[in-house]
Parts: sequence; C-alpha cells; structure tokens
Amino acid sequence: MTEAVPPAPRPVTPTTILARELDEIADRLGDGVPADVVARLRRARDLAGGLDPYLDRCTSPESADLAELARRTREAPWASREVVSGSGPLEQEMLSGHVEGRFLAFLVRMLRARRVLEIGMFTGYSALAIAEALPEGGEVVACEVDPYVAGLAREWLDLSPAGAAVTIEVGSAVETLDRLEGPFDLVFVDADKTGYAEYYRRLLDSDLLAPGAVVAVDNTLLQGQPWADDPTANGAAVARFNQLVADDPRVEQVLVPLRDGVTLIRRV
Repeated sequence: MTEAVPPAPRPVTPTTILARELDEIADRLGDGVPADVVARLRRARDLAGGLDPYLDRCTSPESADLAELARRTREAPWASREVVSGSGPLEQEMLSGHVEGRFLAFLVRMLRARRVLEIGMFTGYSALAIAEALPEGGEVVACEVDPYVAGLAREWLDLSPAGAAVTIEVGSAVETLDRLEGPFDLVFVDADKTGYAEYYRRLLDSDLLAPGAVVAVDNTLLQGQPWADDPTANGAAVARFNQLVADDPRVEQVLVPLRDGVTLIRRV
C-alpha cells in the first residue's frame, strides 16, 4: 500500500498568495492577449514566486534537529478528525520555518539574550531555533494554549539536546503572563491574532521586559488582510494592533516584510 503524501503547504503570505493569483491569471489568458502583456504578467508571476525559494537558498541552513521537527510537522495528520485543538484549526502552515527561525536565532545572538519568552509555540520550531542560539544556561519559556500541540512540541523538542532549554507553559497566555517573573531579553509573539493587543499591553505595562528587550510579533502582514477592503476578523485585529503600536510613544518599531510580516518593537 502506497504511503500517503502530505499535502504541500498552501500560500499563506502576501508574496505567495500574489504568486498564486498571477499564476492562475496567466493560465487563463485566452487568445488575442498581446504577447508583451503575457510576457510581463509571467515575469511578475516569476518575480513573486521566486522570492521565498531564493531567500531559503541564501539563508544559513537549518540544523538537522530543526529539519526533523519541520518534517514531523508536515506529516502530522492535521486534517484528521482525531486532531482536536482548543485554539481552532491546526495546520502545517503555522510552522515558522527555516528563514524565520534563522531570523529569530540571529536576534538572540545580536541581543545576547539569555531568557526568551514565546507566546504561542505550535510544534516548537521557533522555540527550538531560539534555544539552539542561546548561550549555556539560557532558557525559553513557551506559552501554548492547546494541550495536544504542546504535547507534540514537548515530544519533538526532547529529540534535540537544545530542547532541554525550553519550558512549556500550557494554558491561557494571559494567565501565564500574570504569574511569570521577568525579565526577558526577547519575546516572540505568534498566537491568536485577536489577543495581540492584550499581550502587548501586558508586556509593556509590566516588568517582564529587560532593558533593551525586543518584542518580535509574527503575522503582522497576515496575508495582506490588514489593508484589505473587507478584512477577516483576524485581519482587522492585526490592523488594530499595528496601529496601536504605531501610535504608542513609548516604543519604536519596524515592520519587516519577512514571510507573513514580523514587527520588531522596543522601548525608547
């Protein structure tokens, strides 16, 4: 019996969605369309579609342990009815992935971070990427609301020596933040989008952030939804969050168009 092949990841970033749209339009062009228009459309398609693979090739490779965790995530039965999540549908596209993992590891080393807080961890790829970059004695505290996916993350993190630096806190991130003791040198937020504003307020209004700490927030471009005419509920929540940060005189921020958008925030 042939083993089932997991489905390829669907487009979930502005660039990959744009590439898919251009590809489908190019395939539907009928006779009579000027050749130069067809050529320009295909160049635009290739420009958008080639970006992420090029970034992958030009970024330092992931470790064998990260590659194994990514493989297990891709092959997990997310579409199965046996998978029940307390945080909504789970899918392989939630994985941070190679380039973003390297980006986070770079931040850890630049900041010389020793304690890192993660709000939303999924299967643990970003937590492991961060843990691999920490100095001896460093730690990652990862908040995950969903017991099923937290169990997978613990199991897969334990396959790597660096995984021992990761502590998983299962439950509401808001409740976990209320009882955690700081400070943290880096915080990575990749959780429910409607909770972003509250996580941000609790971080900025507490002593959880060390002097010079950076808060990195994922999905702040959210498939182009924040500037769409009719955004989804998550898209509208991210748009409100982005404006909240932009209007906050306590911080400086930059929105980096990496994958689905990562905003870096620090107190001024």
